[in-house]
Amino acid sequence: MILGWSVAGSTQPSTDASSSIPGPIEVSDEVLYANAHPSVSHMSPDFASVFGDCIRMTRQIVHSKDGQPFLIAGSGTLGWDQVSANLVEPGENALVLHCGYFADSFADCLQTYGARVDQIKAEIGGTVKESAIESALKSNKYKIVTVTHVDTSTGVLSNIQAVGDLVRKVSPDTLVVVDGVCSVASEEIRMDDWGIDVVITASQKGLGTPPGLSILVASQRAIKVFENRATPITSYYASWKKWLPIMGAYEKNSAAYFATPPVNLIYAYHASLRQITQGRVSLEDRFKAHKEASRRVKKTVEDLGLKCVPLSEDIAANGMTAIYFPDGLGASDIIPRLLKRDIVIAGGLHASIKDKYFRIGHMGITVVDSERGDIDRVINALKETLAEARASRT
Repeated sequence: MILGWSVAGSTQPSTDASSSIPGPIEVSDEVLYANAHPSVSHMSPDFASVFGDCIRMTRQIVHSKDGQPFLIAGSGTLGWDQVSANLVEPGENALVLHCGYFADSFADCLQTYGARVDQIKAEIGGTVKESAIESALKSNKYKIVTVTHVDTSTGVLSNIQAVGDLVRKVSPDTLVVVDGVCSVASEEIRMDDWGIDVVITASQKGLGTPPGLSILVASQRAIKVFENRATPITSYYASWKKWLPIMGAYEKNSAAYFATPPVNLIYAYHASLRQITQGRVSLEDRFKAHKEASRRVKKTVEDLGLKCVPLSEDIAANGMTAIYFPDGLGASDIIPRLLKRDIVIAGGLHASIKDKYFRIGHMGITVVDSERGDIDRVINALKETLAEARASRT
């Protein structure tokens, strides 16, 4: 087990605790070993080959034949900056579909770079209605539409295929941008088939790698929009003008330099990508495993008389579960008791309901390697904790 701690509902760390937060997730031993690779030059032939493999395998994860991956040192937040700086020029319109905390942050980032942002806000636990999206697209011309695939604050899963289809029908020149930080490698994404122009993600969730790598894949259509922009790029570090030649060189297994990449993290990412794309569990079976684990956890929640934050099961994420505390109980009743059972979970994040719910992550190795029994441990601990907490109040 790994060292873990809860976020937004803190408890003391435990060296025996199993982390069941929705990221950073536990990583496999192979990934840990790769992360401990001897430090080498980012210009070395060995590293260039590994980096090139990572670029190619990243396309496989999102089912894109010719999308352009960008693998840059930084958190998933850097993906927002890349989109804002490279694809939206100052004064252009952006439409943000809001299903939780992270849509507000993406909107803030876009505004920082000079975009004019409109938001369509769903009710807490819901997704934005297609009729509202269609109405907005018909009333204004938007450069991009952004949608958070899984909002980590609510556990809500948006139908990005439907969003892509709708935007293509109503406003075909508008780019579709998916924030997939909490969905890539745990939820199915078919970037090319679904008309998605940008997928933003990060290393520390479904991709099963330590945090610190910003991962973005841009369609060739998005790259053309970038190349045809009329105004200067409004960022230095996030500029695709700087990074495109670097990614192109590394994909040809030839090193190039703009800023030093996180060498050891790239080795770790490479190990994880090989497990995901070439391991004994296929990518499709990986998605099925996440769905099955999600069903088991959510069925337990229902059987215990608890309520999930998503308003219905069809819009609930498969890599995490957000659960309201039962009446009369709160974080201090649940989180410490789970920790005593070596289960570390996350507290609430959405400002409107922050103290009313908690979040359990179930993605990556926890789900795919069923022999570990992690899901059984979480379910049993949740049952025991709830029974003990309720008994303490009687």
